[in-house]
Amino acid sequence: MDIPLDMQHQAMGYDRTATMFSPDGHLLQVEYAEKAARLGSASIGMVCKDGVFILADGRIDDKLIRRESLNKISEIDENIIGVSAGISSDARILIERAQLIAQQHRITYDTPIEPETIIREIANIKQQFSQYGGTRPFGVSIMIAGIKSKKPELFVSDVTGNYLGYYASSIGENDERIKEELRGKYKEDLTIKQGVKIALEIFKKMQEKKFDINRFELAYIENENEKIIRKRGKEIEEIK
Repeated sequence: MDIPLDMQHQAMGYDRTATMFSPDGHLLQVEYAEKAARLGSASIGMVCKDGVFILADGRIDDKLIRRESLNKISEIDENIIGVSAGISSDARILIERAQLIAQQHRITYDTPIEPETIIREIANIKQQFSQYGGTRPFGVSIMIAGIKSKKPELFVSDVTGNYLGYYASSIGENDERIKEELRGKYKEDLTIKQGVKIALEIFKKMQEKKFDINRFELAYIENENEKIIRKRGKEIEEIK
């Protein structure tokens, strides 16, 4: 009986460290971390003509938990927000690092930092943890949305330390299926309100009977005022 390739690699110890390549060129610990990120709750980000937004599924449904304590979308700076999928404690370290970088930039230059600078710094940290021994990769994907010179931007960094800019994207559970839906529905002239409606429709399609608007959190930034606006639950359906 043939033994599956991944089991062969485990038996040979190629998955014992993040710095050891398997014979076919894979870093197995990094691939395991990617699986952890895809188990996280989903988020959709979208660049619109009047701004940028992130819609995140909190997924935790426990009446003993105060919902306001579940801030899945974090403020990086006045003009930048971020969300994660995967291991929440890993994400907290990266988000706090991003917030510190944004603060240092304001103090030094008296101007807001650019979204791409933030995602690049996060991606660099992730890459380091896949290159040196004695550490493990961050099991988290990060999405950053913000405004640069009155123009909206959206970036996603994966577990490996790569990052790309997007018009619309998704991280977490069912991310590939959601991206396929976005490819068919996204248009560059969408407003934030229209984009949020599309994102909600996609979540309803993915989750079916499990969909509950009260689990969701929305944060968006408009091009003109560059201030973060937050909505929760049924407030999301009422945005103007």
